[in-house]
Amino acid sequence: MKRIVVLLVVIIVLVVIFFQIEPVQHTTNAIISEIKPTNLLDKDSLTIKSRVNLPKGFKRVKYPKGSFQEYLRNYKLKPFGTKIINYDNTEYFWQFGHIGILEIPVPKNGLQQCADALIRIRSEYLWDNNRKNEIGFKFTSGHYCSWKKYAEGYRPKINGNKVIFNKTALANYSKANFYKYLNLIYIYSGTLSLYNELPKINNMANLELGDMLIKGGSPGHIVMICDEAINSNGDKIYLLFQGNTPAQSVHLVKNLEDAKLSPWYHLEKNAIIPVSNYTFFDSKFVRFK
Repeated sequence: MKRIVVLLVVIIVLVVIFFQIEPVQHTTNAIISEIKPTNLLDKDSLTIKSRVNLPKGFKRVKYPKGSFQEYLRNYKLKPFGTKIINYDNTEYFWQFGHIGILEIPVPKNGLQQCADALIRIRSEYLWDNNRKNEIGFKFTSGHYCSWKKYAEGYRPKINGNKVIFNKTALANYSKANFYKYLNLIYIYSGTLSLYNELPKINNMANLELGDMLIKGGSPGHIVMICDEAINSNGDKIYLLFQGNTPAQSVHLVKNLEDAKLSPWYHLEKNAIIPVSNYTFFDSKFVRFK
């Protein structure tokens, strides 16, 4: 009888140990899968295209030289392992969701948040390619503010949702003034204005590099497609980068849901898509004009 009791005690102890260890093991595996480097990375490379290799069977979708799409996929990155830094020069608390930091300064004024970072990238592309007259964005109120009119000296007088533009400054077409213009856009535009202003991508077959996954709102969020690849079956995968709130380093994100594919993503309209530390619950896509 004594032996039976001892045996029962041993069995009970083993069962308890088993159920204590298994969840810990799952948690450990989850943490490891979250932070372990993917084999699709070339850590010595300093552009988006060269930093991330292609999964077997995929090839990059071709775009014209000089296009916004090629500009994005060849965007320069800081050395691998660079941390996400907030506008106040502190480290962002979450460092496990990215595999690269874009070479974009983070202004100390705290204005360059998620939508603002993508507005800046688009605007700098137009500036660098002598398409300055195309730079312009709507405020959340719906009023359009162009770089051309700002450079001529026109400034908005804002009273609630009423906006009137008057010429109150001397003409100034300098790069320094261009960044003052962008600061104005950052203040009065955002994910909601971009969602209302920009063309929607309703057919996912038309989704392309440079398009944006967006949740328009206050708060909302937005990320940009910065590379695109396709296989022989027509299946497409994408790379994404984002700015964030608080204003911080723009970064190329991991795919934390699929370690084998990461940092590539499959994207679907109206789907739930987790991106780093944000989840899009009803995915919508827009495109810069």
